[in-house]
Amino acid sequence: MSWLRDSLRDFWERGDKLLLCLSLMASGYGLILIYSATRYLTTNRDRSVIIQTVGILLGVVVYLLLSSVDLELFTERSWKLLFLFNIGFNLLVRTPLGVLAGGNRNWVRIPGLPMNIQPAEVTKLTFILLFAYQCSRLQEKGISRPSSVFQLAAHAGLMAGLIVVVSGDKGMPLVYLFLFAIMCWCAGVKLRWYLLAAAVCVIGIALLWPRISGQYWAQRITVVIDHIMGVEETLYNQTQGVGWQQTRSILAIGSGGVWGLGYMKGIQTQSPYETSLNARSTDEIFAVCGEELGLVGCLVIILLLAAIIVRCVWVARRASSPMSALTAMGFAGMLLFQSVLNIGMCLYVLPIVGLTLPFFSYGGSSIITMFAAMGVVSSVKTRSLPSWLKDRNSL
Repeated sequence: MSWLRDSLRDFWERGDKLLLCLSLMASGYGLILIYSATRYLTTNRDRSVIIQTVGILLGVVVYLLLSSVDLELFTERSWKLLFLFNIGFNLLVRTPLGVLAGGNRNWVRIPGLPMNIQPAEVTKLTFILLFAYQCSRLQEKGISRPSSVFQLAAHAGLMAGLIVVVSGDKGMPLVYLFLFAIMCWCAGVKLRWYLLAAAVCVIGIALLWPRISGQYWAQRITVVIDHIMGVEETLYNQTQGVGWQQTRSILAIGSGGVWGLGYMKGIQTQSPYETSLNARSTDEIFAVCGEELGLVGCLVIILLLAAIIVRCVWVARRASSPMSALTAMGFAGMLLFQSVLNIGMCLYVLPIVGLTLPFFSYGGSSIITMFAAMGVVSSVKTRSLPSWLKDRNSL
């Protein structure tokens, strides 16, 4: 156990203790919400709470261990293995270990583990490490050269496309594409490439929309637009059709007011019927908070997530190398994108994409992954520039 003592000592001396405290506060708050969101169940109501608690404890251990590992050196020496891991681990969903749920094969069930694992959730970490390494290498040759941009786009496109093909999930690939965009921007890719990409996307959507507009995932987008614009012709679809889940969510948030209806007293949260909040412990945990703890409770969630994101950016600004800085910024971007998308979904201003709220939503593999991500950021902090060099170096 000497390795554990060494890791703890190294973390206590140089690790990011503030980031760990913020992560524990967010996950602890989430555990309280999950407990309330699962009281309506008649059987196994404590299972989610137990799994989430175990996930938090394991996550803390992973955080401490990763804080003492030089992940930049590891990535430089093992980038080929990381790439193969990203591909192979996601392909597991197409093996007998894959689990079909909600129309997608997002999960794998490994014998002996009390929880399912979402490969695309885990490989976000290794993708960010690998992409940061790739960006730092291409910066030496010119990050905005056509060949460099093509390599970066091919890497991100391969991962996003692989997840869509093997699992059918169309929400998680958006995270990978956003990571590609934000990390390329931080690495110095010129604005002209973003304008070109935006133009291609607009033209592509305009040409393909007549063929894809009837698909269910496309209707999730149009129903939000109709809701925002107040199109009365599609009112039934907005409230009872594709937009039914978001309608229940915004009603729950609105009924909570400023202070909420009271912990474990939410009408929809505690309703035993599935016709109330659908995914109340996962995708709609923000709506649970809004109904029972009101605007004040929701602001606490937003402030905690904002504090974690700002801390990641703070670490990135003081990183000792471009790769370390890009890694920390990648995790900050991941948290920002998932948080905005999940909260926007609950507020009926963004479409449902099946992304959970980081640290707050139920999910054993998700919470462990979040702590692991923050452990990587802590590792960057332990190897940051000394104070006397901070004013002489810029990212």
